[in-house]
Amino acid sequence: MSASGVTCNQLLGNNIPILLGERGTPNNPTAMSTIQNEPQRHEGAEEGTTVEQLSDAFTVTVGATVPTGFEHTAAEEVNEKIGADVRISKDRGRIYFEITTEDLPRVHHLKSVDNLFVVVEQYSDYQFKDTKEETLEDFQKLASKLSWTNPLEVWRVNNAVKKKRWRRKGLNGPKGKAGGDSGKDEVETVTTETEGLRLESGTPAGGSVEPEGDGALNNGAPGELDKDAEEQEEGAADPLLKFRVTCNRAGDKHNFTSNEAARDFGGAVQDFFLWKPDMTKFDIEVLLNIHNSEVVIGIALTEESLHRRNITHFGPTTLRSTLAYGMLRLCKPQVSDVVIDPMCGTGAIPLEGAMEWEHSFYLAGDNNDMAVSRTVNNIGHVHKKRQDKGSTAWGLPIDTVQWDLCHLPMRTNSVDIIVTDMPFGKRMGSRKKNWDLYPSCLREMGRVCRPGTGKAVLLTQDKKCFAKAVSKMGGLWRKSLTVWVNIGGLHAGVYLLKRTAAVFGTTPEDVREPQGASETAGDTKGDE
Repeated sequence: MSASGVTCNQLLGNNIPILLGERGTPNNPTAMSTIQNEPQRHEGAEEGTTVEQLSDAFTVTVGATVPTGFEHTAAEEVNEKIGADVRISKDRGRIYFEITTEDLPRVHHLKSVDNLFVVVEQYSDYQFKDTKEETLEDFQKLASKLSWTNPLEVWRVNNAVKKKRWRRKGLNGPKGKAGGDSGKDEVETVTTETEGLRLESGTPAGGSVEPEGDGALNNGAPGELDKDAEEQEEGAADPLLKFRVTCNRAGDKHNFTSNEAARDFGGAVQDFFLWKPDMTKFDIEVLLNIHNSEVVIGIALTEESLHRRNITHFGPTTLRSTLAYGMLRLCKPQVSDVVIDPMCGTGAIPLEGAMEWEHSFYLAGDNNDMAVSRTVNNIGHVHKKRQDKGSTAWGLPIDTVQWDLCHLPMRTNSVDIIVTDMPFGKRMGSRKKNWDLYPSCLREMGRVCRPGTGKAVLLTQDKKCFAKAVSKMGGLWRKSLTVWVNIGGLHAGVYLLKRTAAVFGTTPEDVREPQGASETAGDTKGDE
């Protein structure tokens, strides 16, 4: 091997029988040999210190999926917390930034990020061939042309950073795709197992490949995955890594399907590395993201979305923690601010605020006793998790209450910020009731919010009804900003409203309570 070559032992651990060239070019298969089990050490290094631990940090490009519409908010957070310049992708819901491997742990603590992946290669204007056969042939040739060395090293280092929960517990891999956005319009997402290309771990280099059916993946005895996981922890790893390829494609001008692209590219990856395809027990997930003419190849760094970090008790319409963070960041809570969520559902918004802006105080309320109970349980779970990590804090700056959101038990002009997810009228409530509920909500919010300085960030998909309600309450609220988001395929809006300086009770809009408010108040909801 040339002096610039990197052994897979250095990248991925021991007992992996492949070698990589400088630019990802495979060496002669006949020259492949299994790397020795003992990690190499520098002379004079302390006992137990491997070559990998002494290697210098290097720079890589990391991609992240974020709630659509909040790309700029996520970019602000990355720049603020990591100091990296961010490029917002033409494909909505994705951002890219460069970091050194030393910053990898900090990346996992970003609040606005759903999933993370390290970029192997990106083409801003990929030239697809005129025919499907030629394009797929290009995908097959692509794997051997890519520089895999640094991304695979990042993947290896990342395994020591992230929580490998489903591997430790012996669970199947998460169903969510690390590089995708399930609600994105005109997006086709396919994960392929490259059927018929599975390679037996005992097959010698250049030997024959035996295809196996899907049933071969799941016929193991109960607890087999637990045993495999324990063996990996003890160092008795399978000689070959397991992988899958996930293709996320957006655009209608491609002459191939996501399934075809994932199949052919995945087959080439397998031939190049001699990894074993596996849909559920995979070690590495290779991503092929295609958005019109932009093509990005990456390796997933998260096994499940980071947006589930705070919630253990879910409601029928639980809000993603990443979206809750984006909504809170729009209003920038300050020290001693009183922040309320009058329709808290499972408490995603106040929980996110209490953990990130801990010098404000949060009130979580709902008319539904089950919603209040879920919120209390989620708060208790987060507090216990913090205690397990050694936190000495007595609790979180949150209180919960069951109330009628159209008659809040709060003093007039006592609230600084209101952040809530209003009923869409689909899973909860109805669009007909929203015509009475929305004006009544805005009127009561205007009463408790401080004139001149108060803010409200409200999420709803019932745009027509909300616009009418804001116009009715124009004496109390002024619309400042609208962020369009995609929630499970629904085109919704996040509205930033600012409280006017008018004193409540002096404007025509709030002198008389809107009709139907008392009847509708009992039909509020949790997080949409």
